[in-house]
Amino acid sequence: LKTPTRLRSLLGGERAIGVAASGLFSLALSADGALWSWGCGGQGVLGHGDEQYQLLPTKIEAFAGHRVVAVSAGDGYSFAI
Repeated sequence: LKTPTRLRSLLGGERAIGVAASGLFSLALSADGALWSWGCGGQGVLGHGDEQYQLLPTKIEAFAGHRVVAVSAGDGYSFAI
């Protein structure tokens, strides 16, 4: 592609307003304050209560009812405020 192309959201239709990534997983913060994760879930870094690999962005239900405002990720950790 030679021109910018808008892709459809994989975040339940929400717009991503923040992202963080390590070499093995990624996090996305959506406009409604929800946090999504995907990639390698080793050491529980995806926040889903397990160590499963997630191929597609999956909402982190532990934050239901809360508004996340910032995210960070690194080698073996993920962090949300």
